[in-house]
Amino acid sequence: MAIEKKQRNAIPEQEPFVRAHNFNEVALGFTAELARDEASRCLGCKNAPCMKGCPVGVRIPEFLALVKNGEYEKAGEVVKSTNSLPSVCGRVCPQEEQCEKNCVRAKIDGAVSIGGVERFVGDFMLTLPPKAREIMPSGKRVAVVGSGPSGLTCAAQLAAAGVDVTVFEAFHKTGGVLVYGIPEFRLPKKLVEAEANKLKDLGVKFELDTVVGKTVTIDELTAEYDAVFIGSGAGLPMFMGIPGENLNGVFSANEYLTRVNLMGAYDEGAITPVQRGKNVIVVGAGNVAMDAARTALRMGAETVTVVYRRGREEMPARKEEIRHAEQEGVRFAFLTNPVRFDGENGWVKDATCVRMELGEPDASGRRSPVPVEGSEFTVPADMVVVALGTSPNPLIKDSCDKLATAKRGILVVDEDMMTSVDGIYAGGDAVTGAATVILAMGAGRKAAHSILKRFGLAE
Repeated sequence: MAIEKKQRNAIPEQEPFVRAHNFNEVALGFTAELARDEASRCLGCKNAPCMKGCPVGVRIPEFLALVKNGEYEKAGEVVKSTNSLPSVCGRVCPQEEQCEKNCVRAKIDGAVSIGGVERFVGDFMLTLPPKAREIMPSGKRVAVVGSGPSGLTCAAQLAAAGVDVTVFEAFHKTGGVLVYGIPEFRLPKKLVEAEANKLKDLGVKFELDTVVGKTVTIDELTAEYDAVFIGSGAGLPMFMGIPGENLNGVFSANEYLTRVNLMGAYDEGAITPVQRGKNVIVVGAGNVAMDAARTALRMGAETVTVVYRRGREEMPARKEEIRHAEQEGVRFAFLTNPVRFDGENGWVKDATCVRMELGEPDASGRRSPVPVEGSEFTVPADMVVVALGTSPNPLIKDSCDKLATAKRGILVVDEDMMTSVDGIYAGGDAVTGAATVILAMGAGRKAAHSILKRFGLAE
């Protein structure tokens, strides 16, 4: 049977020339009318190929059918049965590489905007008053290390089953990478706070300003709790190892985004300020690099250039983030790699770069960049942000040497998400290295199920 064509609804956005100078959310979201219209594009496929691409198994055709009928609360309940953070996922998940990639409409007239409708439903659920829930206490207690996406998801699943959960967070706000790593213009912090408050309604307790490995040890947690889940993320930045990286004005993307996002450095009177560069270079081409580049623009930079050693086709960032960055005025220097940063009076003043060409594919399947001999040139820069990825902070493993680790200090887990220590589970970036929010959530959900099985509370 032929499928009637119906074009995908675009999510309304701020105009590029306006948003490049403010920290308000770029994508404005669907109205109820647009959400219903977009949901009506779903074909209701019986085999639901879209679900195969969702790491947390959201029942996509079911919730879309409910939105189509205007039953937003029921749709929200369907989504939240497997996804604890729909407002977050609707904004930052790479749907184009997951659920929407498998949508039957993708090759006809554009995949259903599953993320856009999920965002609408998630936001709607946050407007509802908390429901009184009768949850039978299980008598079990679990410590969750880290309040990022994997920790929050694990905590939500456990609390819903009657487990007494305490989340330990190193920073003064809950949310982990959701608050320190993702800019306000992509994910408003009030939404993360609202999602965390929903967990408090379930009885989850939060201990902030608590650095596990220093303030309290893993051994102390295992002595007090029936199980421990480590979702501490990957907050240790990677650098290039080239001359000049120790100059003032050279930042890791981690520090730069944390200062702006979590510490409010966008405020002129911020207690924890950050340099406001005029000519900024961002090294790397992932989502974090796009976040850093777009943040630098909003902080008043005159030019922001993303320097990447491969080509446009090899960029790992989401296409939407690249498009937004280009619209806002970010420049791109492809097949270019810094080899040295030079300074004056201790401050960076320029970057010496070389041209690159692509050779044979490496282990990742991407063609390896090779320097072009004699191609050095200089780019003026009073600020450099290095966005080349992160690895887990070694603090936890160093304070608990019983935990087995692999390359770059990631924690080793089995198929049940349990580490080498009985009763200690882990998931998210602490296990995979820097990855996506939804993959971290999937790991938190799986770990929670394993812990509940351990307690005899799940099959």
